[in-house]
Amino acid sequence: MTVYITQEMRGRDLSDATSFGDLEILIPAEQQAGYSTDSIVDTITRKLQDYTGSDYILLAGDPAIIAITAAIAAKQGNGTFKLLKWDRLEEKYYPLAVKIFTNELGGRYPYRG
Repeated sequence: MTVYITQEMRGRDLSDATSFGDLEILIPAEQQAGYSTDSIVDTITRKLQDYTGSDYILLAGDPAIIAITAAIAAKQGNGTFKLLKWDRLEEKYYPLAVKIFTNELGGRYPYRG
């Protein structure tokens, strides 16, 4: 399993996330989404090419990079992905499963892209 960190966060202790898999940073700390997101989309798409339903996304950094990563992970996972949510009171990460696509009856259906 891999924990994909959306953006490097210097000085942040991410050791608790290692219990969910090997850590892999998608975008370095100094890079941000500018007027054109093409290079960031390409980088994240390439780094998530082996993404599976066993992997997690750790949301950190630039909100645009977080949104791009979640969209790509949802596409890779047919509308679902897992993320790690930091609980500041417990000081640990909790896994959350996200299912994006639903039909009008509340049921889930696969990505149709």
